[in-house]
Amino acid sequence: MLRSLSVENYALIDRLDMTLGAHLNIVTGETGAGKSILLGALGLLLGTRSEAGVQKDPAKNCVVEGTFSLSENLQPFFTDNDLDFSPSTTIRRVISASGKSRAYVNDLPVSLSTLRELGDRLIDIHSQHENLLLRDDGFRVSILDGMASQSSLLKHYGEVFSHWRSLLKQLSAARTAASSASRDEDWLRHQTEELSSLGLSADEQQLLEAELLELSHSDEIREALSTAVVQLGGNSNSTSGSDEPGIVSRLRTLRSTIEHIGDIHPRAAAFAQRLSSAHLELQDLEREMASEYDRIEGNPQRLAQVSSRLDAIYALQQKHRVASVAELLDLQADFASRLCSIEHGEEHIAHLEAEAAAAESETRKLATQISSARHKAASVVEKSVVEMLRRLGMPAPVFIVELTRAPEPRTDGADQIRFLFTANASMPPRPVEKIASGGEISRVMLALKTLSARSAGQPTVIFDEIDAGVSGRVADAMGDIIAELALHSQVLNITHLPQIAAKQGEHFLVFKQDGSTHIRLLSAAERVTEIAGMLSGSTVTDAALEQAAELLK
Repeated sequence: MLRSLSVENYALIDRLDMTLGAHLNIVTGETGAGKSILLGALGLLLGTRSEAGVQKDPAKNCVVEGTFSLSENLQPFFTDNDLDFSPSTTIRRVISASGKSRAYVNDLPVSLSTLRELGDRLIDIHSQHENLLLRDDGFRVSILDGMASQSSLLKHYGEVFSHWRSLLKQLSAARTAASSASRDEDWLRHQTEELSSLGLSADEQQLLEAELLELSHSDEIREALSTAVVQLGGNSNSTSGSDEPGIVSRLRTLRSTIEHIGDIHPRAAAFAQRLSSAHLELQDLEREMASEYDRIEGNPQRLAQVSSRLDAIYALQQKHRVASVAELLDLQADFASRLCSIEHGEEHIAHLEAEAAAAESETRKLATQISSARHKAASVVEKSVVEMLRRLGMPAPVFIVELTRAPEPRTDGADQIRFLFTANASMPPRPVEKIASGGEISRVMLALKTLSARSAGQPTVIFDEIDAGVSGRVADAMGDIIAELALHSQVLNITHLPQIAAKQGEHFLVFKQDGSTHIRLLSAAERVTEIAGMLSGSTVTDAALEQAAELLK
């Protein structure tokens, strides 16, 4: 249940704080005082999307915070969403001056969808526009399912139904693919064979292009290497017979020269060491270049082979509009996979058909079980609603829950549900949303919402002027039903009727002062004055005060 609520910088609210009672909480106030604003702030706390400019002061953040007492049965939800469970949980929603929205549960950030999912488990709000729910098949289904207490069966059905629909999509895609691919079978086979016959490897193109470059310039490379070897080795390693000493030989001589001054120059040894290192390095370089000179040779036959191989690769790349062998190999794998799908497509389709048929059978079986439970719950709903409507001033109401089989299973089962109603037994019942008056719809909705809250164990229920269109003894009876619900759930009831406002519970007054909306808990004496004002208008008479005191008894 909701223990406390604070709202800061929202719409007409500068700052608002309220601590709620565990049972019935009455909220009254003049039209335009801001009762609907209070519900708007609560909506933000429960995950509704924020609209632009919700801040009273555009330069400051809007903050709505609520503290809830939670039961242990909500712990799995917290575990599934990586949240810290606490019997006393704080939810906070912040709308920044820039319009960015953030939400927190026990100071851990959560997404708006997670906040909405948690909010649905905490509070059921019936606003003035929710009578439109009577037109919603999902609402009618939820009433029966809540009464039937079959949440685990519905969850299992939803999983099986989703699996079945997924298999149907896969089957449709497989059939389409098979039909399309079979038309391309010859083309795919030719492409696959053409690519596979070349025996490509991923790094082949780069190696061949490097080899082609070397073979095409072998004479130039050998000449450069020969010159380098002669320059390094001189007469001893020359390939040209030159008598001029090479760099290696000259370095050796130079090192000996420096070594001779080792006794008379302190740095000579270091210089000689470095010359020795350079001599060894260049000597090694000379040998490698000579070896490379011997390896490289002109090979017209190999040059022709490499050129031919690259031409074949380039032709395929141009044909398939790709730039690398890796992409050709990807195409080859794709063509082979599609060809395999064609060759084994019928087997795959047959397997999917068998799976889909089994999933459909299980779906229909579970839908039948759900429907059976709904039929049993329907008679309970009919009886309970009629009893409450009689208490609410309808002497001979008829309320029928009509279930018919849907043509195909749906996400919530295979039933189509209508609520048929007439306030006069002499008139045939028709869909409630089409024939009921405003006052009748309010009473029907109160009966349904009361049933829903009791069966679902909803911790907090909020009624926003559910008493629209009723008065007198009917309003008093409506107040009794709301008060009875408050014995099992926390109820926040926004009302304009004194008969309902006088029911036992906490009484809050919403009012405007200095251009801002405020709320405060009324004392016993203040309740008498407030209810007297609701009875008599702006001028509170002694008679109204007496009547208010009598109502409060």
